[in-house]
Amino acid sequence: MIIRRTRLTILGRVQGVGFRPHVWHVVKNHGLSGFVKNTGEGVVVELQGDSAALAACLRALQQHLPPLARLDSIKEEALPLQAEEQNFEIKSSSGKTTHAYIPADIATCPNCLAELFDHSNRRYRYPFINCTDCGPRYSITHALPYDREETSMAAFAQCPSCLEEYSNPETRRFHAEPNACPACGPRLNLTDRFGQALKGDATAGALQILKMGRSIAMKGLGGFHLVCDATREDAVMRIRGQKKRQGKPLAVMVLNIAAARRLCHISSEEAALLASRERPIVLLKKREDTDSLLPGVAPELASLGVMLPYTPQQWMLFHEALGRPTDPSWMEEPCEQVWVMTSANPSGEPIVTGNREARERLNQLADVFLLHNRNIVAPCDDSVVAIDNGQALFYRRARGYAPDPLPLISSGPAILALGAQYKNTICILRGQEAFVSPHIGDLDQTLNCEALEASTHHLLELTDVTPAAIACDLDPSHYASQLAEDMAKHYRVPLLHIQHHHAHIASVLAEHGHSGEVLGLALDAFGLGEDGKTWGGELMQIRGGQFELLGQLAPLPLPGGLRTIREPWLMATALLFAMGEKDEAQRRFGRQPAWPAIVAQLEIPFQLQDSSSMALWFSAIAGLAGIFDKQRFDNEALQRLEELAQDCAPLLNGWQINGTQLDLKPVCRHLMTLLHDATLIASVWHATLAAALADWVCRAAATRKIDTVALSGGCCTNRKLMGALLSRLEAAGIKVLRARQLPPNDGGISLGQAWVARQRLQNDRQPADRP
Repeated sequence: MIIRRTRLTILGRVQGVGFRPHVWHVVKNHGLSGFVKNTGEGVVVELQGDSAALAACLRALQQHLPPLARLDSIKEEALPLQAEEQNFEIKSSSGKTTHAYIPADIATCPNCLAELFDHSNRRYRYPFINCTDCGPRYSITHALPYDREETSMAAFAQCPSCLEEYSNPETRRFHAEPNACPACGPRLNLTDRFGQALKGDATAGALQILKMGRSIAMKGLGGFHLVCDATREDAVMRIRGQKKRQGKPLAVMVLNIAAARRLCHISSEEAALLASRERPIVLLKKREDTDSLLPGVAPELASLGVMLPYTPQQWMLFHEALGRPTDPSWMEEPCEQVWVMTSANPSGEPIVTGNREARERLNQLADVFLLHNRNIVAPCDDSVVAIDNGQALFYRRARGYAPDPLPLISSGPAILALGAQYKNTICILRGQEAFVSPHIGDLDQTLNCEALEASTHHLLELTDVTPAAIACDLDPSHYASQLAEDMAKHYRVPLLHIQHHHAHIASVLAEHGHSGEVLGLALDAFGLGEDGKTWGGELMQIRGGQFELLGQLAPLPLPGGLRTIREPWLMATALLFAMGEKDEAQRRFGRQPAWPAIVAQLEIPFQLQDSSSMALWFSAIAGLAGIFDKQRFDNEALQRLEELAQDCAPLLNGWQINGTQLDLKPVCRHLMTLLHDATLIASVWHATLAAALADWVCRAAATRKIDTVALSGGCCTNRKLMGALLSRLEAAGIKVLRARQLPPNDGGISLGQAWVARQRLQNDRQPADRP
């Protein structure tokens, strides 16, 4: 027998996921001594014993992981023997953060659910039940290492029963930092708008309010939801009026997959995503009678955002609505109860997290408040995901996913990138990891700007990063760019301005670990170009941290400025004028009150701003199709046209490539003759656009001798367009890279900014702008 001692330094998702008790069990089974502890790097394990047992233990540690754990690397180091050591123990944490990270919040696990509805269990109907396999993590954590004193649970001292579980490696709650029970943990309470507590069981009282057609503001994991009965049109319309959200679809929560199938067509991939531990909102195709079952929830749209319960509190609301059944089968049986579950914030503002803040900001939105006294440290909205060609397509990446890091192919200096003006996120590069924050929002609101600052400081604290450079958008008018300049001065580091659509493409390259030359096709709304114009439809070639512009969509005029995109009749008028069809424009839109002012602008085109934006073309086509005059929410034209489109052949000669410019006016002339046949217009438009874009890319690929293209930008959430384009490009032998772990919209830009900044800093190919 050969006795030796070794130290294992384990990096990955190994804190807050029950990894130390997992190590304890495995080591005990192999008869070794030593210790395990959390450190700033991750987890350190020292093992001593028979050499063969050590080898077997190391294999077992890697083969049988806790559900939430992920191992990125294990470094082994030989140590001198410690003759006096007899046992294996779990030691207290030590060290500052260097490689560790906190996992995302995770939905309640089956074991906790079984206890939650077991009459004999001391946590029966306790809305904060959790264990090492589930519950809050990111949203309650101030700093690492992940110990209770670094979370908002530090305010709740554990009772003897909880402390015994917490200290016993044999239990599921061994070192479960949010561990609590009714005797010692957070509590629910129901109050009116004035903060007066309402008597009785809080969940039962909330249900009675919902049955009356009223709404509640319910505090959850990462913020508040505004909740009402989705089957009552009066309740839905009250929420719409209160949030000033007349047309934008509302998300709903149902009990299980069986309940979701009553409302939507669901594939096996969609069902798995709905029931995953991340529990995102999943965009699903409605059934024919869904709008009659849920009047006013997602009007005039073919899809519905659906999620399943992910907190004990949400499960309890369904349990209460069903009369508190005792047979566990209720969790799997069809259920007709559907709740609207939308972010509880005034339109455009950040999600609400604090109790006092909720009463101040939501006083006119909710009738009562279902509160708890566990503080939310980090706001985290619901993620929004769809299934596209069998894979996840993110529209918003937040709860359940963020801030889990994305692996990078190489290491480099630490970078902080502050993202875009809209759908803002931030990104921190630390070694071979990219930490992208949860969705923050649009920075045209003061509260969102404050949320950006708070999120930036919190993520810097969690990652223990001092940036070597800061990256931001090229547009200096963006709040994120202004904050970046201030932070660069504070840290005395370089500030790098990254062009918007270059960052879109770079985000995809970083995600896929692609380091060679590549074509990039950015199909987006607006971003400042290097020529000072507004871009949004660019074909480029990427080399390292640099790009070369190869071509753009033919620009369209913007009468009324950037607001034109929100009013399809305006954009259709601009398109018709650009085609020399003033009379046709007047016939269609001459009755619009703003017609004379718009015509006055269009008749002096050299004074007008124009843009190569892809989203502008979609807005113009929606106007030609007569779908609506004004968009009610962001990208409505893109979504409505996508849902209307059916498979058809592209229009022959429906586009022109003039030098470096792709002109889509030929297909628009044809669409103009289809006389408001919206389905036919949408179908021909999608088929022809996909063919035109493929032709454009293939010509550039042949000329540049490049066989890979990255697609990104907000219009790449259009699954109909992407499917047709992907088929054509792959048939031509071109490899296509798309965003899969981040949204292709502006929510993914911060990663691209950071990636380009690191490339430039490492290669020193372009001088940075010194603040």
